[in-house]
Amino acid sequence: MSGRLDGKVVLITGGSRGQGAVEGELFASEGATVVLADVLDDEGEAAAKSIGPAASYLHLDVTDAEQWAMVTKEIVADHGRIDALVNNAGIFHFTPLLSTTEAEFRRIIDINLVGVFLGMQAAARYMVEQKSGSIVNISSVAGLTGAAGFSAYNASKFAVRGMTKSAARELAGFGVRVNSVHPGIIDTPMLKTLDDIGVRDSVVDRIPLGRVALPIEVARLVLFLVSDESSYSTGSEFIVDGGMTS
Repeated sequence: MSGRLDGKVVLITGGSRGQGAVEGELFASEGATVVLADVLDDEGEAAAKSIGPAASYLHLDVTDAEQWAMVTKEIVADHGRIDALVNNAGIFHFTPLLSTTEAEFRRIIDINLVGVFLGMQAAARYMVEQKSGSIVNISSVAGLTGAAGFSAYNASKFAVRGMTKSAARELAGFGVRVNSVHPGIIDTPMLKTLDDIGVRDSVVDRIPLGRVALPIEVARLVLFLVSDESSYSTGSEFIVDGGMTS
C-alpha cells in the first residue's frame, strides 16, 4: 500500500529527532503534509529539510498555550486544515520518590501531561469545525504498569491514558478520534537514561522478543492510527512493547 495519508496535514510534536522525526519521514512518504514542532530549532529545521518539501518546522514549547494557538493557526492558514496531531513530545527521567523535588515532578507533568492537554485542546478546535481528525497521544508502558524510580513519569503517562479516553468520548460526536500508544523500550535518545542508571541490560532481558524496538516499528502503528484505516478505533490503548506487559 502507498499513499495512505494522501491529502492529510499532520502535526507532530517532539519532531526534531528520535521517534517524532521518524514518524515525520514515514508520514511524508505516505503522502502527508507534515509539520514538525519542537524547541530544538536547529535539529528540527534539519529534520524537515531531510524529509523534503512535504515537511516544515515550527518552534513550539508544548507547555505554552499561546504557542499552541499560534502554531495551529499558522498551520490552518498555510494548509487549510489539521487532520492529525501526534502528541509525541515528552521527557523521561529517573527520580526516586523520596528524592524527587517538587520542581522535578512539575516539570515532567508540565511537558508530558499538560503539553498533551494543551495540544488536544488547540488541535481539536479546528478538528471539531471540520468534523474530522485523529489525535494520537504517545503514552508508554509506564502508563499501564508502575516502575520503581519513575513516580513522576508514571503519573504523567497514566494520566495521558485516562485523558485520552475522556477526550475520545467528548469528541467522537464530531468525527474526531483520540487514541493512545504505549511503547516499551525504543532505540531513541531517551534510552540513554537506562544506560545512565545501569539497568538497560536487565530491562531488555525481561522483553520476550529479546530486543529494544526500532523507532520505525512504533511509527508504523502511529501511521495506522493517523490514517483512515483505523476509522472505528477511538479511546483505545495500542501497545508496542515486544511483549513486556503480556
